[in-house]
Amino acid sequence: MAPGNGSVVTEFILKGLTDRPELQLPLFFLFLLMYMVTVLGNLSLVTLIGLNSHLHTPMYFFLFNLSLVDLCYSSVFTPKMLMNFTSEKNIISYVGCMVQLYFFLFFGISECYVLTSMAYDRYVAICKPLLYTIAMSPNVCWSLMLGSYVMAFSGAMAHTGCMLRLTFCDANTINHYFCDLLPVLQLSCTSTYVNELVVFIVVSINVIVPSTSIFISYGFILSNILQVSSAKGRSKAFSTCSSHIIAVCLFFGSGATMYLQPSSAETMDESKISSVFYTNVVPMMNPLVYSLRNQDVKLALRKTLSRML
Repeated sequence: MAPGNGSVVTEFILKGLTDRPELQLPLFFLFLLMYMVTVLGNLSLVTLIGLNSHLHTPMYFFLFNLSLVDLCYSSVFTPKMLMNFTSEKNIISYVGCMVQLYFFLFFGISECYVLTSMAYDRYVAICKPLLYTIAMSPNVCWSLMLGSYVMAFSGAMAHTGCMLRLTFCDANTINHYFCDLLPVLQLSCTSTYVNELVVFIVVSINVIVPSTSIFISYGFILSNILQVSSAKGRSKAFSTCSSHIIAVCLFFGSGATMYLQPSSAETMDESKISSVFYTNVVPMMNPLVYSLRNQDVKLALRKTLSRML
């Protein structure tokens, strides 16, 4: 008996990133390298922040959560993606597909709100420094994170619940390298109107609200930076903010390209390329963007290594 309400499909075939055989092995090594950098970078940050008491501040609390989310997020689909590069037939069960879809959505939406919390933290620190201790108290930080995960849980449940009500008949080849919303919806043999409406509403909320909040925060931050008299101070602040904004633009921009446009077989082929950015590139970049030029993290790394040696 097939899972789902009347579904006759018990497994799906993942078409993958490309169907060109000569690209499978090079892409396997490329994405394996990216995944190793992602795991090493995010796991290192989680460990460093956990072990070093001088990093137990609101900024690093949010960075700890971002690294943890990125680590889990990339692990939802990348191992399966790597297996698919070396397999002749890329099969995933119906239940496995729904589970992958749920956790992909949960960690993806979580990232949106963790990035928003980080931008708000920087806004308060730079623009309202006298209020920072009160505005970013432990209770506020935990409330922001709890709110992020509640929004993620609600969004993931809404999408996955609507997906479970659909019937899948003969077509079972997903035009993607993992169980993403729109490629799976294209296979349904029943009406997907409600699902598409939920996609538009939930994705609009979880893209527009966080991205607008982030850019407003950085707008105030940049305005404040322009008033700094020191040219060196302005240059350093601009350099830090620009790298953060690039990472945010990649994540939200590629996500919006995938979900906020009409879906078709042609646009899905193009969207697979843009989805590489929000599924693989951004989780790899975040540890580098938020810590590469961070003196506190470098100090924590030296202290941790000296204790181990």
